[in-house]
Amino acid sequence: MSPHDHDHGRAAERLGRAFAVGITLNAALVLAQVVFGLLAHSLALLADAGHNLGDVTGLALAWGAARLAVQPRSHRRTYGMRRSSILAALLNAVLLLIATGAIAWEAVRRLQTPHPVAGKVVIAVALAGVAINGFSASLFLRGRKQDLNVRSAFLHLAADAGVSLVVAISAFGILRTGWLWLDPLASLLIAAVIAYGTWGVFRESLDLALDAVPPGIDAGAIDAYLRSLAGVTNVHDLHIWPMSTTEVALTAHLLVPEKEFGDDAITDVCRTLRDRFGVGHSTLQIERGDGEECDLRRAHV
Repeated sequence: MSPHDHDHGRAAERLGRAFAVGITLNAALVLAQVVFGLLAHSLALLADAGHNLGDVTGLALAWGAARLAVQPRSHRRTYGMRRSSILAALLNAVLLLIATGAIAWEAVRRLQTPHPVAGKVVIAVALAGVAINGFSASLFLRGRKQDLNVRSAFLHLAADAGVSLVVAISAFGILRTGWLWLDPLASLLIAAVIAYGTWGVFRESLDLALDAVPPGIDAGAIDAYLRSLAGVTNVHDLHIWPMSTTEVALTAHLLVPEKEFGDDAITDVCRTLRDRFGVGHSTLQIERGDGEECDLRRAHV
């Protein structure tokens, strides 16, 4: 086993612990928020509980997908189950957007008929949420730039810490002013924060599910690089797509009518695609002649 495999194994183990701790802490927080939200008649606290419940579900989905993504391939699933991480991110975003609509609907209703709120209880539970979500978010700080699943978990947990802070501030405002409408107003603000933070993840995960070029991959630069190779006169049937939230694949046909383009040259190109452009799984087809005999030479195919 190579040092890289050991590093990858340690990273996967560390990420698994982060998911386990984050799920446990946030599940306990959801239970506390529901109980005290009902006792204190605080919609903002219940809204925050709904958001945190979505994050618990999302963390569980992301954790399960991360484990599935490293399963070996089979004759039926030749890429393994790598795409499960993309589907988990997409499902997570959809669930959060649905929860946002429910929170906003109830908040509008509560604005019309405000209910008394036990401010001190709400403040205590909300501040506990700030601490728990802040700590949970820190567990995913290291891997957030490399994996959409991890970034989704980090952003949601960090947003939860901010949302809980808003709930605490609104409860404090009610204690000082008696303005009961602050609670549903805070709920609307929470819904807006969730929608804003979730939309980017939804859009990106939907793009990945539809095999769009992943963010950070410059398809134009890759095409230009392949065309600049010595002996290459044309490039067609170039496709770049995500295998998972962390892996990118590429296929292309290179027209090389005169120059020899052997295994060593292909290996060098694949290595450059990996190191310079972030494409780790490349398949190149070398064609001779004028390329007219290739059925895939047209861009629309």
